[in-house]
Amino acid sequence: MHENLIILAGGASSRMKKVIKTKLSTDLTAQANTRSKSLISIDATGRPVMDYLLYNAKQAGYKHIFIVIGEKENLIKEFYGDNPGGNNFHGLTINYAIQYIPKDREKPFGTADALHQAITQYPELNDQTYTVCNSDNLYSETALKALRSTDHANAFVSYDRDALQFSLQRIARFALVSLDEEGFLKDIIEKPSIEDSELYKDRFGKLRVSMNIFKFDGAMFKGYVVNCPVNEKRNEKELPTALLDMVKEHPTSVIGIPISEHVPDLTSKEDITILKEYIEKHYVDMDWNR
Repeated sequence: MHENLIILAGGASSRMKKVIKTKLSTDLTAQANTRSKSLISIDATGRPVMDYLLYNAKQAGYKHIFIVIGEKENLIKEFYGDNPGGNNFHGLTINYAIQYIPKDREKPFGTADALHQAITQYPELNDQTYTVCNSDNLYSETALKALRSTDHANAFVSYDRDALQFSLQRIARFALVSLDEEGFLKDIIEKPSIEDSELYKDRFGKLRVSMNIFKFDGAMFKGYVVNCPVNEKRNEKELPTALLDMVKEHPTSVIGIPISEHVPDLTSKEDITILKEYIEKHYVDMDWNR
């Protein structure tokens, strides 16, 4: 089983910085406006929420962590170490990859670009297997371990949409995944209508969504990441685009692992209080030595 986890934390956090009416404290509001989402501290320890993702990763058996950060991100080094690589954090090796912004852009160039820069800065990953995920979703130990345990070279967690505890309006914006009878990825459908959604139920009668956590064979996926086209609507290079390009050329190359559970998310200020309550309920006794 592989031990590499790439965490994408170099995004601009634009939605988090939007001004909205909330009951957040002055401190949390200031953090939301100035910090990367995964570095917001929501409890009395002063530690960032990324700790909880790293905790789950360690319990799932990952050892080598590659965090993709922005060019001007320095705060993260106060939490996880000053060195570019080889920092020790509770037995995890923390390495940083920088997502540089092209000269003709103001914001990062997307998730596929982030992964491209990570595998360029750590070329050994192109001969290995790795998991890659967002930094602003709190993926469970179960989900992370499932990707380590599967025998399939490429995989993603195929979440039961009914188990996600978001508003119906928010869930309706999620893309659905289309799977074949054996659970292999066929397509990703953006914003399907209610009527069309019924066409994409899987063999268990469930609608499935991707929450952007994947396992890849580095050698197989490299070319699709490097050559990922720009999404015309978002003007970014996105991982799902590279993924579907690989699926088109290699059908049955990416298996969906069905899991039914909620995935806490940190997209906007409204999510901070919800995540705080979730962590207080589910992470009462964190034991890094377990």
